Amino acid sequence: MAAEKFIVKIEEAKEGENGRASRGPVYRNVLAKDGFKPLPPGLHSCWDIFFESVKEYPNNRMLGEREMVKGKAGEYSWLTYKQVYDLVLEVGNSIRTCGVVQGDKCGIYGANCSKWVVSMQACNAHGLYCVPLYDTLGAGAVEYIICHAEISIAFVEETKISEVLKTFPTTGKYLKTVVSFGKVSNEQKEVSGTFGLKIFSWDEFLLLGWGQQYDLPIKKRTDTCTIMYTSGTTGDPKGVMISNEAVLSIISGVNHHLESINEEFSERDVYLSYLPLAHIFDRVIEELLIFRGAAIGFWHKDVKQLVDDIRELRPTVFCSVPRVLDRIYSGLVEKLSSAGLLKYTLFNIAYSYKLRNMSKGYKHVDAAPRIDKIIFNKVKEGLGGNLRLILSGAAPLSSSVETFLRVVTCAHVLQGYGLTETCAGSFVAQPDVLAMIGTVGPPLPIVDVCLKSVPEMGYDALASTPPRGEICIRGKCLFSGYYKREDLTEEVMIDGWFHTGDIGEWQLDGSMKIIDRKKNIFKLSQGEYVAVENLENNYSLASCIDAIWIYGNSYESFLVAVVNPNIESAERWAEENGQTGHFSALCESPSAKAYILEELSKIGKEKKLKGFEFVKAVHLDPTPFDMERDLLTPTYKKKRSQFLRYYQDVIDGLYKSAR
Repeated sequence: MAAEKFIVKIEEAKEGENGRASRGPVYRNVLAKDGFKPLPPGLHSCWDIFFESVKEYPNNRMLGEREMVKGKAGEYSWLTYKQVYDLVLEVGNSIRTCGVVQGDKCGIYGANCSKWVVSMQACNAHGLYCVPLYDTLGAGAVEYIICHAEISIAFVEETKISEVLKTFPTTGKYLKTVVSFGKVSNEQKEVSGTFGLKIFSWDEFLLLGWGQQYDLPIKKRTDTCTIMYTSGTTGDPKGVMISNEAVLSIISGVNHHLESINEEFSERDVYLSYLPLAHIFDRVIEELLIFRGAAIGFWHKDVKQLVDDIRELRPTVFCSVPRVLDRIYSGLVEKLSSAGLLKYTLFNIAYSYKLRNMSKGYKHVDAAPRIDKIIFNKVKEGLGGNLRLILSGAAPLSSSVETFLRVVTCAHVLQGYGLTETCAGSFVAQPDVLAMIGTVGPPLPIVDVCLKSVPEMGYDALASTPPRGEICIRGKCLFSGYYKREDLTEEVMIDGWFHTGDIGEWQLDGSMKIIDRKKNIFKLSQGEYVAVENLENNYSLASCIDAIWIYGNSYESFLVAVVNPNIESAERWAEENGQTGHFSALCESPSAKAYILEELSKIGKEKKLKGFEFVKAVHLDPTPFDMERDLLTPTYKKKRSQFLRYYQDVIDGLYKSAR
């Protein structure tokens, strides 16, 4: 591969030996060609990040929430860095009064808010493992995480307390104290008392440590600061152990990247916090903003009012996922379509002119400054007026949406890639480089990256144009392992390399394009992983079908399927429901499709599948899946890539009709 503009080779490729797959050359960001920047000498933990910022920016706004006036969200009310620090010390003293000490596990359960961050910082201060709890991993996940992580104290959003109490008595062996972000009802106190659980309102808990003073323990870079539970395969959620060093390293890498393009965060930045703090993406971004003394304002927990939060907060930095950016894009296009022919035409002329100049290499601020003021300023003001950086992660953003937003928002729109195991960001695209649209950019200057051949899927990491293979990452930002699961850790950590399971393709400029998954696991647009073989095995239990192929991708939020109906079952249903015609005609019937979907849903409910694992649309194929169409191997395993090629038009139609 030639002409790597943004990366530099540091190790040569290796041919496969002793049954091992070949490995492509090792690359890193050209900014780190002489080595990675050392971490700041005074920083050893996530607590140090916050503590240093308190000393440097004591009176800066830190955490803001909208005041509710007669049920409506009003202006933002702020706590300064010093005010948050004082509150964190109070919470920490109360935690220690409960007998919780360094190395114990503290759960946090709820939507992003000031008290979430205060609780997290109290964990950082006293060396507790912060363990976010969330229920999107499915029924029973909260109970499982409390028991598996051995959580002894949990801070819980007021509306989630009932969910925690439902986990008793199972979790009673570990969970001894619950602290509400708000109030606690008398009924909840009574229920807690029957299980020997101590439960406090927020104000009651602060009084618990009043007058107490505890020394903060010494914290090392190698200490675990958080255990984040994530799905990704069949079975129970995995606890990803993230060390202080991993967080500090990723902050260093992002800073180095942003400094190189003159877009580094500063105390003048304002950030809207709405992506879950229970996920690594938002957690790392907020640590980085705190490191810079920036302001973090929280949404008021209504996704339909997110744009209203943006207008009120006027953020400079907005981190998002494709689903939200798709909504913003759709809203803008809808407004444009209803604006009248003249405005529609003027907008398109302006859009084409600016995009053409950006394609020639102009920076977005220089591509069409007058047009920005006259035409696109309205879009900018609709997003608060101060937005300069939009970061998208968790799933691929479609090229059309990315291009549109890069032109009309007057802000940098950058895609990134990373996993919980890599402490979020491993790759980030460059601003003002349109060739990177559809890619996740080059690696951050804190990791080494190589591709590993996957011969069974036809991916060759040693190919000249283009190299393709499983993305493997090495660096200090990697996780420490899966909690209590050394076996799973050893599966993905081999010779110091984390094997992501994602298939990448190097571009000529050194950016990476994600093109596939190694295993039959894929991620939907909301960031949820789907283990498709497991789902197909479950749905195959439906007596009305003979075979099923399930499909989903990172641009869509739901699953669709192609089904071979059972002919006897279909004909029996047709007779009972007054349907006529031969089997092929029945497979075209909307009523038959609705019937199959209903039966699949019944199986889904019986098996307690998660919401995103339910199939939302089906195509009925009367011809059984076969080897003649190259859909099956001689051992009757599905050739998934061939399935997609064969049914591509069908899949496109299913998504179009189901949206």
